[in-house]
Amino acid sequence: MKLVLASGNAGKLAELRGLLADTGHEVVPQGTLGVADIEETGLTFVENALLKARHAARTTGLPALADDSGLCVDALGGAPGLYSARYAGTQGNADANIPKLLANLEGIAAAERTARFVCVLVLLRHADDPQPVVAEGTWEGRILDAAQGHGGFGYDPVFFSPAHGCSAAELAPDLKNRDSHRGQAMARLHAALATMG
Repeated sequence: MKLVLASGNAGKLAELRGLLADTGHEVVPQGTLGVADIEETGLTFVENALLKARHAARTTGLPALADDSGLCVDALGGAPGLYSARYAGTQGNADANIPKLLANLEGIAAAERTARFVCVLVLLRHADDPQPVVAEGTWEGRILDAAQGHGGFGYDPVFFSPAHGCSAAELAPDLKNRDSHRGQAMARLHAALATMG
């Protein structure tokens, strides 16, 4: 079965394709089908994922999978949260987002820099699916004082995973895919995908 991925984010697409590789579904990024990104006007990760999935499904006529995810930092009241990708203004600019995050946390002790990555995946069988499959994953950690590692994307270099003793950017891709917020959400979604044939 063909499944459209409702995202234009190259990092997310790579991770999602890897996580979906063993499902037997043909995974097609929305951009290759001429689907443009939709404005994320929701007030929660779930709402934004639903908006993206519905837009991709309606435009293509295919089942759609959307991911809305972000970094929630406790000392910043949950920011950057929904605005993680555009925290510094430009969509997906980690070179600007990370320095802004670190500046906003300046002077805050390591113990108080707790944070989590959140991922919500929404699967729609068709654009008017009244019963979307929703799967959520969270990955607990804290924000480092400076970037470490060169892997991953987004905030990975400043997100320290206590369970692994290193930043997300220092993890091997297969380990990150298994344990990350996105990996956890995808594990919960696999059973639903299996029922779709």
